[in-house]
Amino acid sequence: MDWLYTLSGFTVGVVVGLTGVGGGSLMTPLLVILFGISPATAVGTDLLYAAITKGGGTVVHGRKGHVEWRLTGLLALGSLPASALTLYALSRLPRRSEQLTDVIAFILGIALLLTSLALFYGRRVQQYAIQHENAAWRSRHLDKITVMVGILLGVLVSISSVGAGALGVAALFFLYPKLSPVKIVGSDVAHAVPLTLTAGLGHWWLGSVDWNLLGALLLGSLPGIYIGSHLSTRIPEHILRRLLGVMLVLIGSKLLLT
Repeated sequence: MDWLYTLSGFTVGVVVGLTGVGGGSLMTPLLVILFGISPATAVGTDLLYAAITKGGGTVVHGRKGHVEWRLTGLLALGSLPASALTLYALSRLPRRSEQLTDVIAFILGIALLLTSLALFYGRRVQQYAIQHENAAWRSRHLDKITVMVGILLGVLVSISSVGAGALGVAALFFLYPKLSPVKIVGSDVAHAVPLTLTAGLGHWWLGSVDWNLLGALLLGSLPGIYIGSHLSTRIPEHILRRLLGVMLVLIGSKLLLT
């Protein structure tokens, strides 16, 4: 079975390299639906997987000056406490219980549907934000709203491992339309590292991390991300993102209806 995990990691890695999204939104449901792994273990393992893979991306973006550290700090100001509180709430549920499984599966389905909306309508959200970039609320409340976005991401990511990628980027495009796309992505990736690491360690504390599975996924995903990144210039990104969006709608609907 390990080689199938490695193959899955490679496939998801290629998608991430091609589109820049799809890590948690594909890996976690893949483990749950295809391999029958419990949602709690799939989420916990995927969170540490994301922390490791995005850690390398943060180093690259940071060296190139693609990270707005103040923006990253505002997101973390909301997301890290929210993650800790969410994990505490999860710890109050019986471990490996059907109730915990149902909660994680339901939130995972919701998060996948929200991510698909971000993929389908992300550019329209950005265009709307550009047209209203001089709105009065933006200058008065932007920092507070950014912290609130961090809180939402902290809750979603801690329960489902989904949200730090496409949802985070879509929210930042709306809030900071003047910021270049590469800095939006760099700042989002940099924020995802402490968030997924905190949430992943929390799930480890809850006993929902499979270290052998984590190693098998990394073995495949790291070369997959490398290959996908090199292929990204040859395949139209908008087609891939739409296909990914359709897949997430189908997977999210399945999780909500089962």
